[in-house]
Amino acid sequence: MRNRLVILGGGESGVGAAYLAFRNGIDVFLSEKKIIKSKHKEILVQNNIDFEEGFHSADLILQAKEVIKSPGIPNNVDIIKEINKRKIPVISEIEFAFRFTNAKIIAVTGSNGKTTTTCLIYEILKFANLNVGVAGNIGNSFSFLVASKNFDYIVLEISSFQLDHIFKFKPNIAVLTNITKDHLERYNYNFQNYINAKFNLIKNQVITDFLVYNLDDEVINKELKKREINSKKISISFQKSNSDSQIYLEKHKIHSTLKNNKLMISIDDLYLKGKHNTKNSMAAATVAQLLNIENNAIKESLSNFQSINHRMEHVLTIQKVKYINDSKATNVNAVYYALDSMKNPTIWIVGGIDKGNDYDQLFSLVRQKVKAIVCLGLDNKKIIEKFESLTESIFETTSMMEAVSYSYKLAKPSDNVLLSPACSSFDLFENFEDRGNQFKECVRKL
Repeated sequence: MRNRLVILGGGESGVGAAYLAFRNGIDVFLSEKKIIKSKHKEILVQNNIDFEEGFHSADLILQAKEVIKSPGIPNNVDIIKEINKRKIPVISEIEFAFRFTNAKIIAVTGSNGKTTTTCLIYEILKFANLNVGVAGNIGNSFSFLVASKNFDYIVLEISSFQLDHIFKFKPNIAVLTNITKDHLERYNYNFQNYINAKFNLIKNQVITDFLVYNLDDEVINKELKKREINSKKISISFQKSNSDSQIYLEKHKIHSTLKNNKLMISIDDLYLKGKHNTKNSMAAATVAQLLNIENNAIKESLSNFQSINHRMEHVLTIQKVKYINDSKATNVNAVYYALDSMKNPTIWIVGGIDKGNDYDQLFSLVRQKVKAIVCLGLDNKKIIEKFESLTESIFETTSMMEAVSYSYKLAKPSDNVLLSPACSSFDLFENFEDRGNQFKECVRKL
């Protein structure tokens, strides 16, 4: 047992890590406190991987040579405290997977925009016929991807939780989209702790690596001034006057002079609309240029890109009312972008488990854009207190069907119904995907 790798968590990342360990002849044991989903259990059973579910056997876990902790497990649970007390090394799943690949790694993190940016980069690279995979906080785990196929390039979406326990992991190209207050409940409600987690992405980079970052983000800029950065910094900005930036916006066009390769893209030609998506497209184009992808391939990919599930996803238009699924908006900043893009009166479905949200930045948008609020959660007190004076009506619901039905009754032709929760989903739903899928199902039943 002393040479055994122990994995805590039987979700996508945990089972992916177990499968990768098995493929490399490593003695591995997986422990999941809840019941493991059938699709994940099937992988474990088929490959004779030793596991337990429904409990943690401390006597087995505490004999580990090394522990991989799934990102969903907080650092303050009893079993982690015991592991730390015994000085057993704890690593993240992305740290483990990194040991087994020679692919060039493009890694994207940020409070918002990371899923879209990751997908944009992947689509551009795929369109350019590169041997590329995508994983991390989207789709398959990094480990499962590495175990399943050899790629020349891997694009990763990485959350702060996944960055908490890395030691040697480093991307060849890192992308920092933005940093706003999020997941503070996991970081002792200390914003700097969360910032530090995000900046773990670049701590191991060397001079031959690149950091693509948002020059317009105050938090990122402040932090960069405090830190010694080894990689080559490439900034993007909406302001040409920020002429540190080789990629900027001017007269509704994205301009880039990176590597003396002039690229110009009209924002009217981008499939994804809105300021936030323009910034995401700029980041993706920058990465593509660093990889020497032809300008025409970049332009065509950004023009033809399709919407992402659960991110400003148009579900249906019923009686001239648009129903929009933005279930992935689990923080205030993401909701800000969503509300800002609304051109017509909006019924806003919001709520779930609050993550230390500061709703004040939404006040002006709610006044301008929101005609009614439908709360969806077990505890809506904070939302009601913050917004009841800013909108015509506010309602409480505890199921998706109830929330959609209320919204349907309130909506008039040309209105929008927007699910953009600003909160995590775990009070009423399995995850944000489950929340978004239930929304779509309920809308289709109207």
